[in-house]
Amino acid sequence: MFFSLDDTASDSDFPDPRLAESEPNGLLAIGGDLGVTRLLNAYRSGIFPWFSAGEPILWWSPDPRLLLFPEKIHISRSLRKTLRRGDYRITFDKAFSDVITHCATSPRHDQPGTWIIDEMIDAYSELHQQGHAHSVEVWHEENLVGGLYGIAIGSAFYGESMFSLMSNASKVALVALAHKLQHYGFHFIDCQMETLHLLTLGAETVRREEFLKMNAIASQLQNAIQWRDRE
Repeated sequence: MFFSLDDTASDSDFPDPRLAESEPNGLLAIGGDLGVTRLLNAYRSGIFPWFSAGEPILWWSPDPRLLLFPEKIHISRSLRKTLRRGDYRITFDKAFSDVITHCATSPRHDQPGTWIIDEMIDAYSELHQQGHAHSVEVWHEENLVGGLYGIAIGSAFYGESMFSLMSNASKVALVALAHKLQHYGFHFIDCQMETLHLLTLGAETVRREEFLKMNAIASQLQNAIQWRDRE
C-alpha cells in the first residue's frame, strides 16, 4: 500500500521508504506539496516526486536504484573525440531557468509528454534560488544546446533531467558534472530509474537498502563546492 501525505500534520514527514516494497516501481506516498522543506527531506530520505499533469503528487523510492559514481563515468571513444574537439563550452548555474524549461519541452523518443510541469518548474526554481538545485549548461557558440539539473545535498547529487539539442551535448554535461563532483569528493549521482542511456555512461544499479545507507551518510556531510564560475 502507499500512504497519503495529506493525512500527516508535518510539512516534511515521510513514511519509511522501505515500505514501498509492495508497490510497482517503488511508489511510496501520494499528496502533500512541493515546498522546499518537504523536497529536501524527501531527497535526504531517498525519495523523489514524479507525476504528470492532472495527477496528485506521487513520491517514489524504487528498488533497485540507479547510481553513477563520479569516478566511474564511462567516456566512449566518440564522446572522447567530442570533448577533445572543444566544440562546446560548459558553465554551471548560469541559466538554470533555461535548462529546466528545455528539459520540460524537448521531445523524447521514449515518452509522449513531460512530467516537468509548471508546478515542478516553480518548485525547483525555488530550490535553485535557495542554493539547493543546480544546472550544467552546454553552449555551442552563444546557443544553449544541452544541459542538466539536479539537487545537491551534502556530498550527494540527485539528478533530475537532461536535454540535448546537438550531438552528445547532454553527455558532455554529465561528464562535466561528474568531474566537478569527483573533485569535490561527492559520493554519487542519483539517477533514480534505470535507463539504457545512463547504463552506457557507467551508471549501475544498487539495491534500495544499500542506497538508503549510502544516502544517509552522503546527504549529511558538509561540502563547500563552488558551483557558479566566477565571472
